[in-house]
Amino acid sequence: MNFLDILDKRFEKYEEYKDIKKGKGIRGKIITIINPNAKKLAAIVEGIHLASLLHDDVIDEADTRRGVKSINAKYGDFTAVMLGDIIYSTCFYDLVDFDKEVAKIISNAVRLLSEGELEDVKLSKNINLDKDKYMQMIYKKTASLIEASCKASAFLSNYDVEKFGTYGRNIGIAFQIIDDLLDITQDSKTIGKPSMHDFYEGKTTLPFIYLFEKVNDKEKEKLISLYKKKLSNDEIEWIRELMKKYGVLEKCYFEAKNLVEEAKDAIKDYKITKLENIADKIVERKY
Repeated sequence: MNFLDILDKRFEKYEEYKDIKKGKGIRGKIITIINPNAKKLAAIVEGIHLASLLHDDVIDEADTRRGVKSINAKYGDFTAVMLGDIIYSTCFYDLVDFDKEVAKIISNAVRLLSEGELEDVKLSKNINLDKDKYMQMIYKKTASLIEASCKASAFLSNYDVEKFGTYGRNIGIAFQIIDDLLDITQDSKTIGKPSMHDFYEGKTTLPFIYLFEKVNDKEKEKLISLYKKKLSNDEIEWIRELMKKYGVLEKCYFEAKNLVEEAKDAIKDYKITKLENIADKIVERKY
């Protein structure tokens, strides 16, 4: 039985749970690569991540998740929130079976994740051009649970917790940066949502932060006029051309690439090829 089977068995009595389309389980995979005996911990962390997505979809008023109807769209916000709460609380109940240090690592990450979600909402109210605030937000919202997964599993394996934490934090941030790029460069069919949907939602992601630093006054004025607007194909292409003109996409890509190299370097002494491969695949996604 793998960790996803353990997770499914824990919640199979809820019919709404069966309609959730699972992701790749990257956090659980990383946990079991570091420590093959930590399947239950992997299931707990994947459950926590799943619960956070149920809540996110309500906050974002999302109709779909991974190409299928979201739980809130199918059953309503109340059901989605309560199912998320059931999964959260069950996972924390199971977490107390582990060493106190493991429980602290994971529970702290959930706090950070929630803070990150709140910061994301606040930053989306106006154009945010503060890179530090944005990087802090994506660390909390995206990277903190990956970092915690690595640290907790390393703790159970008597490995250097901080080195594995660096690995998890860096690949988590790099993953989000690449997602930022894909939102700009890929078509809606590829990414499962309209191109530049982040900008429409008020999210000035890293490429936009860098772009605003480079553009002239006329270009900046037009960019501001497009903020939170449903973009036409011509407007999307205009922004893409600006990104190319100022080398923004390459700058973001190499920033993600450097984070991944630092991640691999942090755990190089352990020679865990599968973790190196996961790190490489993050930046190999076409941007």
